[in-house]
Amino acid sequence: MKLKLIILNILCMVLILGTISCKIKQVDVEKEVASKPNIIFILADDLGYGDVGFNGQDKIKTPNIDKLAANGMVFTNHYTGSTVCGPSRAVLMTGKHTGHATVRGNPRWTASGNPVDINAEDVTVAEELKRAGYTTGIIGKWGLAENLGDGLPNKQGFDYFYGFNQHSPAHHYYPKTIFENENELTIEGNDPQTKEGQHIHYLITEKATEFIDKNHKAPFFLYLSYTIPHFELTILEKEKEQYKNLGWPKRKMTPGHYRHDEDGHITYAAMVSTMDRDIGNLLKQLESLGLADNTLIVFTSDNGHEYDDLQNEFFNSNGDFKGHKRDLYEGGIRTPFVAYWPNKIKAGSKTNHISAFWDFLPTACELAGIRPSDKIDGISYAPTLLGNDNQQEKHNYLYWEFNERQGPIQAVRKDNWKAVKFDKKPVELYDLNQDISEQINVAEQYPEKAQELLHFINNSRTEHPEFPLVKKTLKKK
Repeated sequence: MKLKLIILNILCMVLILGTISCKIKQVDVEKEVASKPNIIFILADDLGYGDVGFNGQDKIKTPNIDKLAANGMVFTNHYTGSTVCGPSRAVLMTGKHTGHATVRGNPRWTASGNPVDINAEDVTVAEELKRAGYTTGIIGKWGLAENLGDGLPNKQGFDYFYGFNQHSPAHHYYPKTIFENENELTIEGNDPQTKEGQHIHYLITEKATEFIDKNHKAPFFLYLSYTIPHFELTILEKEKEQYKNLGWPKRKMTPGHYRHDEDGHITYAAMVSTMDRDIGNLLKQLESLGLADNTLIVFTSDNGHEYDDLQNEFFNSNGDFKGHKRDLYEGGIRTPFVAYWPNKIKAGSKTNHISAFWDFLPTACELAGIRPSDKIDGISYAPTLLGNDNQQEKHNYLYWEFNERQGPIQAVRKDNWKAVKFDKKPVELYDLNQDISEQINVAEQYPEKAQELLHFINNSRTEHPEFPLVKKTLKKK
């Protein structure tokens, strides 16, 4: 009888200790989850390096983005994944540069003429953050599911999606339909040709606000992918008022595929300022919810600008850089980048750390307390964000490839050196410390350095049947 009582007491103690242990572990897990920052990655579409005030813009008003810069950290050497939308976004999501990414060009620029999406084997930053307990959302332009298959956001780690799966529908600000998760919804009264109905930018902003309201009690990742200021140029008349009667020359826009408003300069500026205002409202929302101190906000653009006429610049959208969208010169791939995180990132700081879109995935993973589960090209810039420069690992070099009408083009940046190569032409070499505008090709002056970077150009990619580096023409559908 005594033996039975002893055994019963031992079993009770085991159960009690096990319960206490589980509760302690649960508390530890809850503390760990609570300490993870919310992450909001805001991506403008075709916004130039010089289109924001903190990079010298003096015509377009961007006070809220400039406030993020003044109270956060500006990266002066940050690069996009590519010089056009699709591959740049694929690189951002997967942490692999265009020499290794599944998507290396926009939908129609494949060998077969059929679009290529990211696939089931690709591991996105959303999938990684799901492992760390995050709720994940993408609102706006996705552009990596042309085939509406494995590339769909809800199949790539996102709990919630509202926006454009494909590129062409995202060209219009009054679309007839929009996707919410995997359901295609009709927007009543919208006509992309007459620009009647609801301007999609406002719906995107509304859904971003709703996502934060609904998911702010636990760590969340919001990829807010605006379509502004991508062509077509159109915005509500009330947004243009601040730019009227300033004596600006008129740049008349002719509607075609893109249903532009007539006055390009005023419309472009008003679009950017509208986005800026709504970013400011998002920041106010975070502050009102008590989330600002535990939220990392990143703002950047997917590639260089398209609007500003390089022959007759008005906004100086690419700053001191050469080229714009579809170039692998600096103007096509270096874009504005600011990171804001109160009491974590030093206010008013700048860094010349050389980084790129493929670094975001490992950065998010590090901040979430996990390691990337796939082989990637990116290096976390979390040490730089947190002021631990002595712990910051650096890239040996950065690599890009791009193949549309002028292609194939490849580029490499290593330290202050930049190499650009067009198809079978000799490699171009630039010293960015002395020649930020890439005006003086010094390949003959520094042949050994040119050969060193050419080696990286020739040995930094895996073959992809849909994206061979051979001259191609656009296949007609």
